[in-house]
Amino acid sequence: MYFNDVHVAYYVIVAILGLFVGIVVDWANKRLPEYKKVISTEFFKENKKLFKPNYILMILTSAIYIGLLYRFGIKETLIANLDLIKFLILTPMLLSVFVIDYRLTIIPNRLNLTMFEIGLIFTFLYGLSNVAISINMLLGMLAGGGIFLAITLLGGLVYGKEAMGLGDVKLMGALGLFFGLSNIIIIALVSFLIGAILSIVLIATKVKSASEYIPFGPFIVIATFISIFIPYELLLGVLFKIFTLGLYKG
Repeated sequence: MYFNDVHVAYYVIVAILGLFVGIVVDWANKRLPEYKKVISTEFFKENKKLFKPNYILMILTSAIYIGLLYRFGIKETLIANLDLIKFLILTPMLLSVFVIDYRLTIIPNRLNLTMFEIGLIFTFLYGLSNVAISINMLLGMLAGGGIFLAITLLGGLVYGKEAMGLGDVKLMGALGLFFGLSNIIIIALVSFLIGAILSIVLIATKVKSASEYIPFGPFIVIATFISIFIPYELLLGVLFKIFTLGLYKG
């Protein structure tokens, strides 16, 4: 049996892999804020004694992995499979950003740096087949980090405080290496839109107060997954209609 030209056996393998990765993500979420190593023998020691699986995170990771396999399929060459591979690697880091930033309002530097390093590796690999792709990814890094840095500096000048944390700036710069110029701009716009809507909901439902800091990292993560699974042209058309109040007919 095949789904999107991929045998069902691959979906089973990826689903099981996602469950295990979900366990690792839960472990990383505890270690990173404490500046402890994620890759450590303590992982096996502690989980052997006190294994308390985070089923929600495990199932979510597994579901995303299945969705990625369906979205990108399996191609014949390594270069052709880079999109699938990079998003399988990026997913657990994005989930860590969401959980840690939501709980502690920080994005660990080690997490952002790891994304940046892996992004550079993929930038190089894409360049082996098409240098233009690598250039686009580097421009995405500059645009992603630049947009959020400008907002942060502007917020400091106008309001006397950061409009968003430097962790968000670093995150967007790192993500630019994975998505390139056009897509990182889309992610920025979608994250602002989601941030505005959810912030209003959180304040209206009194989950957060108007004066309370609302971490922006989770909004970036949601926007990133939307950009991964929804085609660029469709997202662009929806954003045009939203920001032009329906006047755009393209």
